Amino acid sequence: MCNGIASSSSTMHTNNWAVLVCTSRFWFNYRHMANTLSLYRTVKRLGIPDERIILMLADDMACNARNKYPAQVFNNENHRLNLYGDNVEVDYRGYEVTVENVLRVLTGRHETAVPRSKRLLSDEGSHILLYMTGHGGDEFLKFQDSEELQSRDLADAVKQMKEKRRFKELLIMVDTCQAATLFSQLQSPGVLAIGSSMKGENSYSHHLDADVGVSVIDRFTFYTLAFFERVNMYDNASLGSLFSSYHPNTLMSTAYYRTDLYSRRLEEVPVTNFFGSVMETIHTDSAYKAFAGKDSKKSTLEMPLRQSSQDLRRTLASSGVQYPASDSNVEDLQDSCPFTHFWTSMSMTKVEGLDSWVNYGLYLMFPLVAFSSWLSS
Repeated sequence: MCNGIASSSSTMHTNNWAVLVCTSRFWFNYRHMANTLSLYRTVKRLGIPDERIILMLADDMACNARNKYPAQVFNNENHRLNLYGDNVEVDYRGYEVTVENVLRVLTGRHETAVPRSKRLLSDEGSHILLYMTGHGGDEFLKFQDSEELQSRDLADAVKQMKEKRRFKELLIMVDTCQAATLFSQLQSPGVLAIGSSMKGENSYSHHLDADVGVSVIDRFTFYTLAFFERVNMYDNASLGSLFSSYHPNTLMSTAYYRTDLYSRRLEEVPVTNFFGSVMETIHTDSAYKAFAGKDSKKSTLEMPLRQSSQDLRRTLASSGVQYPASDSNVEDLQDSCPFTHFWTSMSMTKVEGLDSWVNYGLYLMFPLVAFSSWLSS
């Protein structure tokens, strides 16, 4: 484990990824989808592109027959922000959102037919945000109301990720009842975890939308968004300030975060290290040469001429004609064969550029045009 910590600390942070998972289906769990889409909008606004976001939605509330606002999802009763806009790219939807698929995404153990857009293509320089929301209990998180992700399953997946160098640092954020218990088995270095509630506590919704008919967002996610609405990608707000913004009186539960596996102080880590983007800039000392010089063009044009001259020698030799070995005999060969005269003049002439080739083409074209005109008359 010590070697793993040393290797991770020496690796440069190069990119950010986000895995956002809504584990609940059915209309009355509308708020869980709104939670996930709200985080999706936030990380995109802070600079993480869609190709580095894995979005998993267990149900499609936007197209539910009970939805008074078709193709729209809101996280506030004022309906000012449609979370399900034109730029939402869902990678796993409906019954694709399973415990197995979540573990496959994290560990990278996919079937060969799974496209790149559904894979977490992270590396040892990646910072990964794993956000999950749904119904949970003591050391488990329910999926589709039919199966559960156990704390040991999560810890084993994170361990595999670390061994396969799939991340430099990992932030796990869970909004569910007794969320803190889901982190109890984690042992891998470089992992930071925060949950919306302690063991024995529930995680509550924030408010009800009378038009929609159900609660539209959970308290923990609501106050997380309230914090990020004051942040842009260039701010230096720290994870410490984010974690300290959660108050038990407003959450009606106790937010828990585990830092014993994380080596850096939270006050020194910008929130954009996980919720934003990283731009890689390569500095150079000199400008690139966009075009090659005249000498390179000259050598490129001269090469075919030399090869053509050599081909002519081989052709004449194979046909029994003796090719002159010295320049003094070249004139005799030119006088005896017009073709040889033309070819030799072409090979011996020093071509300076493409204009010369164009001129040769024109010289050959004029006699052909005159001859064809004479035939047509």
